[in-house]
Amino acid sequence: MTVFKNLIRLSGLLLAGLVISACSEAPETGASSEPVAPPVAEAGSSEKAQQLDALYEEYFELSLQRYPLFATSIGDYRYNDRFTVSIAPDFRAETARINREYLQRALAFGDEGLTGQDLLSFRMFVRELERDIAGEQYPEHLLPMNQFYSTLNSFVQLGSGGGVHPFDSVKDYEDFLSRVDGFEQWVDQAIANMQEGIEKDVVLPKVLVQRAIPQLEAQLVDDIEESLFWKPVTSFPEDFSPEDQERLTVAYRDTIEGRIIPAYRKMRDFLVETYEPAARETAGMWDLPNGDAWYAFKVEGTTTTQLTPAQIHQIGLDEVARIHEEMRGVMEDVGFEGTLEEFFVFMNDSPQFIADSREDLLDRYEQRREIVAANVGKEFDIAPKAPFEIRPVERFREKSASNASYRTGTPDGSRPGIFYVNTYDISARPIWTVESLYLHEAIPGHHFQLSLQQELEGLPRFRSFGGQTAFIEGWGLYTENLGKPLGLYTDPYQYFGKLNAELWRSIRLVVDTGLHFKQWSREDVLEYMYANSAVKEARAVSEAERYMAIPSQALAYKIGQLKISELRARAEAALGDHFDPRDFHRQVLTDGSLPLSILEEKIDRWIASVQYPAD
Repeated sequence: MTVFKNLIRLSGLLLAGLVISACSEAPETGASSEPVAPPVAEAGSSEKAQQLDALYEEYFELSLQRYPLFATSIGDYRYNDRFTVSIAPDFRAETARINREYLQRALAFGDEGLTGQDLLSFRMFVRELERDIAGEQYPEHLLPMNQFYSTLNSFVQLGSGGGVHPFDSVKDYEDFLSRVDGFEQWVDQAIANMQEGIEKDVVLPKVLVQRAIPQLEAQLVDDIEESLFWKPVTSFPEDFSPEDQERLTVAYRDTIEGRIIPAYRKMRDFLVETYEPAARETAGMWDLPNGDAWYAFKVEGTTTTQLTPAQIHQIGLDEVARIHEEMRGVMEDVGFEGTLEEFFVFMNDSPQFIADSREDLLDRYEQRREIVAANVGKEFDIAPKAPFEIRPVERFREKSASNASYRTGTPDGSRPGIFYVNTYDISARPIWTVESLYLHEAIPGHHFQLSLQQELEGLPRFRSFGGQTAFIEGWGLYTENLGKPLGLYTDPYQYFGKLNAELWRSIRLVVDTGLHFKQWSREDVLEYMYANSAVKEARAVSEAERYMAIPSQALAYKIGQLKISELRARAEAALGDHFDPRDFHRQVLTDGSLPLSILEEKIDRWIASVQYPAD
């Protein structure tokens, strides 16, 4: 189901600092020092609604069994000894059968008589199953890995002790060893699928294969104790008996040396000897069989709109032009004389914008945590309970990783959310990006929204843990506009960083559709980036190759932000002096992530229902 595919990526593919949650402190609301608790969704009010809730729960439970890494990521450890091969033919066939069965069962109930949350849940459940069934025609399983989203990378994080798999008990250690069975099978199946992809001309661009090879080679250590998989052995809990420690040490040494490293070597050899020579020289999906239709399908799913690639490309061009004009206003504020292009060079090259060290860069994010915590109540009267940490991206994947990312924690807070900061080549990570990135990834962006979603009571779990990319990333970008009321953007250069971040997401509309719809090359994308933004080579290259690896995902940010901003403007115009941003944000956040079309319907109903206080 698409809902699980999205969340598996969001929560399980990424991987230490002090756990200090800005959200755990009571925000100042102006009316009260206590935040309002996350709302409780109205329970199913009819027998039909209750039966549908039972159907959703049955499907969710089945999905946890079938996707044990997803279960682990949300803190359900019942299946921690499993690693399923979801790209295998039998598993995919079973998925197709299950989707049809549950869709038929839901449609047999129908939506007559359902209202409120019950109707919303029905519509979302049916929509996701129908999309999964429609997507079966596109051979995603023949492209099971790339340099950006890779089971091979996430397995390193899983086994290093820094990921979602716990290493707190003897059983936890044994469970991970059991997962190695499925991982080995996954590697063999991935190779078989990619070999089939070669035969059917469904292959990755060559440059992406070249980026993935060093990631694999980083795991081929001569000394087992230098392996990231050895880390749990170096940090046994104190209550482990000497006998258990000795037994597990031997087992981990044998498994790493005899099974895990050989699996990575097998995939590396396949990529080098067989797959890279057969990989594509082109960059976009248009060059795959049925690639135009495949990309259009992805665009619809990512944006949850009916916008075409051509329309999105034009929106991007228009937004780039608009933001350039606002940037010229910043140039006037700081007294810079020259062209916008010269200002980009100044912002990139001036030493005043480079952190002193990796640690200094991380510290700057921690400082913003305190400022936002003191002001968040001006915009929000709800707050999640879950804590989060700020961590650097691990060295083995930092060269190919994006500037920043977020991984959800568990609903009970036992594993915090993680805000990852890329500290590779700090000269390419200017400090004027700090405030907008903090807002986007942490508070009130991804950590705030996703944690609230997980903590909502009364929603079916497929919604509590669901993920609509346009909503999630659109919210993240929207929150970058809240910096001034939250105590940030007092420095015009930081405000430039906000504009540049928004510009970057607008550029993504242009270059993602350029790559996959207009047949741009990788070099065309880089040329457009350099001409229209303050970006250095390291980031430009990693971002361009990211768009090549995960087509359409980059569209979610700006399309989602534009819709949420449009809905806020609509509410402000309709409610006038009665508009309160805390009310609006509560409405946006209290149903979890929604398709944008459904969010729009909800906000329109809310605007129409607002009762003004008597004079």
